[in-house]
Amino acid sequence: MGAIISCVATTATWCFCSALMSLFGACCGNDKPSSVAPGAFSGRKRSVFLLVFVVALSFAFQYGVSQVMVNLSPGVNYVTEAWWGGCEELETERLQQRCIGNNGVYRVGFSAAVFFLLATVAVCVNRTANRVAWPAKYVLFVFLAVGMCFVPNEPIFSPIYLNIARVGAVVFVIIQQVIFVDLAHNWNDGWILNSDKAEAEESGSGKKWLGAILFSAAFLFICSIVGWVLLFHFYGGCQLNTIFIAVTVVLCILITMAQLSGEEGSLLASGIITAYATSLCYTAVARNPEAQCNPFLGDEDILGVVIGVTITLISLAYTGWSYTADSTLGKSNNEDQQAAEEEAAAASKEGGRPKIGGIVTNEENGDGDDEVRDDIDAAADIPDTFSNNWKLNVVLGTVSCWFSMAITAWGSIEDEGDAANPQVGKVSMWIIIASQWLCLTLYLWTLVAPRLLPDRDFS
Repeated sequence: MGAIISCVATTATWCFCSALMSLFGACCGNDKPSSVAPGAFSGRKRSVFLLVFVVALSFAFQYGVSQVMVNLSPGVNYVTEAWWGGCEELETERLQQRCIGNNGVYRVGFSAAVFFLLATVAVCVNRTANRVAWPAKYVLFVFLAVGMCFVPNEPIFSPIYLNIARVGAVVFVIIQQVIFVDLAHNWNDGWILNSDKAEAEESGSGKKWLGAILFSAAFLFICSIVGWVLLFHFYGGCQLNTIFIAVTVVLCILITMAQLSGEEGSLLASGIITAYATSLCYTAVARNPEAQCNPFLGDEDILGVVIGVTITLISLAYTGWSYTADSTLGKSNNEDQQAAEEEAAAASKEGGRPKIGGIVTNEENGDGDDEVRDDIDAAADIPDTFSNNWKLNVVLGTVSCWFSMAITAWGSIEDEGDAANPQVGKVSMWIIIASQWLCLTLYLWTLVAPRLLPDRDFS
């Protein structure tokens, strides 16, 4: 009887362990044979998912671990002494907790920045080996985050990483505005393309897509106008906020008029940018630390947190999942494909086997199974044109800097923010409103540049 039970338990253990390892391998990107090339977005998705985990870990360090550390004396052990570095001279316990929490965020952000820096270097490895290494990458990040807990605050985290993160955060703010302008244009172009395809298949069916464009644009403009009225009503108590709101209204009207007066833009794209600018204006005035300017100062700004997280996730998702984001980050897929074709043609003339570039597909061709086997043999030599995208790792590295600054109010220890609204402060307010002006200026330039420089190609 005991032998039977042992046999059943051993079999069940083997089954559960096999299923668990298969699930872990799928999550880590190691669910395919090494001879099969990964998908176009496999590495991007896992990088973005890792970054989401990093943000959650930063909040845990800021508002969880810091509360534990502040109740311990600095000299209890080496870890507490490392975390308390530079925070002992602060007067109140609240400021000390905020200082310790900021240092915790810097540790996670620094680990993430180093991770994506190493990932940028790792793109020289072929795509298959890069995918197989994903479990090791996760383990590497865990070791980095744990190891940083034993490193003193000074000088690595403050002031070295703090100053580097400020620069990196500004870079991401600029990239984010470029991404949203590109997103607005491609959203409209995609729906127009769907309308043309539907019209070609069945006459009159394309009007549904055009109607969706008009409805979405009207909805976004109506929401923006309502938002302007509410902003003037609730946040118009001081001159600075009134200027921010008025400039937002004027610029949004200006870009809409520029779009309507020419053929360069689109109504849906203008609606998206207008709604985005309105949300940034709200986020900026809600970060004003002056009580007369911000009647909801001290309250839980759930709407602001939701807007900020949503905008960041949209930027990351668009960067990680969209082909069109490649052209935003650098060289486009068409250029990559053209370069690969030229390389293959040159190799054919020399009589050698051409290297395969671009996306590997399973489509049949006239050369039969021999060419399919050649495709598999050459998978390890595929250039890093889309999977090993070093530009994405650089962007994610700047995101690591950005959330380190966003959660810690750009490194300020002032008693302004809290867990409900950590970004309250003048620095955050000016960064957000400046990013709004940059976004509106970039979109306006995409509308007027073809008119000012007609001899240049802006397509």
